[in-house]
Amino acid sequence: MNKEDKFIITISRQFGTGGHEIGAELARRLGVKLLDKQILNEVARKFCVVEEAIEKIESRNPLWRDDFTQFYRSYMAGAEYNGQEHDQTSHQLFEAQAEAIRKIAGQESCVIIGRCGFHIFRDHPNSLKIFIHADDNCRKRRIASKYDISESDAAAMIVDNDYSRELYTKTFTGTDWQDARNYDVTLNVRKFGVNGAVDFLMQCIE
Repeated sequence: MNKEDKFIITISRQFGTGGHEIGAELARRLGVKLLDKQILNEVARKFCVVEEAIEKIESRNPLWRDDFTQFYRSYMAGAEYNGQEHDQTSHQLFEAQAEAIRKIAGQESCVIIGRCGFHIFRDHPNSLKIFIHADDNCRKRRIASKYDISESDAAAMIVDNDYSRELYTKTFTGTDWQDARNYDVTLNVRKFGVNGAVDFLMQCIE
């Protein structure tokens, strides 16, 4: 990746690895836009709805992706359900987000958190696609500390979030979310921490 030209960095991450913080710090050091909340603003304008309505779709109560996961779990369990309308809505939201990401990235360099950015920009000539991961014990400790919960509750959050992200990615891209072949760099952050991980990634970029 040539940072002297317009570039794109995508961050995919396991839940509890600090991937969002790493992406935010990387964007800060590089002096470029972080695409996360901004995407929702673009989607809100595209669908001609207020920002709060879109935020509610993806907010924690309920989390849109959790609803999506619950629907597909029921579907895969053999429940009889004609999910065309729900599925169409889901795909419309995904495509709207992808279009918004492409539009912003076409104008300036940026760091993209999640949203299947690795797939959207899989053929981009000046991009760096990163996957952040760590072992379960490391992730449990981080989540338990961050949210002030037990490690057993943290473990349950890991299972749910990883399953949701894997299913989301598989559904909309047809690829395996944790397949290293999707990425230019995969980084185990267990011994790095956020700043150490960003230091390492900055060396890769330089």
